[in-house]
Amino acid sequence: QLQASGGGLVQPGGSLRVSCAASGSIFSIEVMGWYRQAPGKQRELVAGLTSTGGTIYADAVKGRFTISRDNAKNTVYLQMNGLKPEDTAIYYCYAGILSSGYVSTRLYWGQGTQVTVSS
Repeated sequence: QLQASGGGLVQPGGSLRVSCAASGSIFSIEVMGWYRQAPGKQRELVAGLTSTGGTIYADAVKGRFTISRDNAKNTVYLQMNGLKPEDTAIYYCYAGILSSGYVSTRLYWGQGTQVTVSS
């Protein structure tokens, strides 16, 4: 249902954009966003789009990361600028999807994409 892409290796201070596309019998997508998990650490929220069109960001990424969504493509993007070594993690996208023929929203997760910030 969710396919993430765009991770890779980037030098400190560089930029990277990760994408996550939802597919299937989608009636509506309520929320979309990104978590990340660094080695030895818990998964943490990076950025999210709320059901009312708002955005939320972790304090650590405010001013550097931007989340956006293309409704026509059912895709969420995370533009990451000013990357730091501490941003190194596996980035997981999520989406709350109401599928056609269903009455409740289900939370889906992407497979994760590795982002490594290193010189």
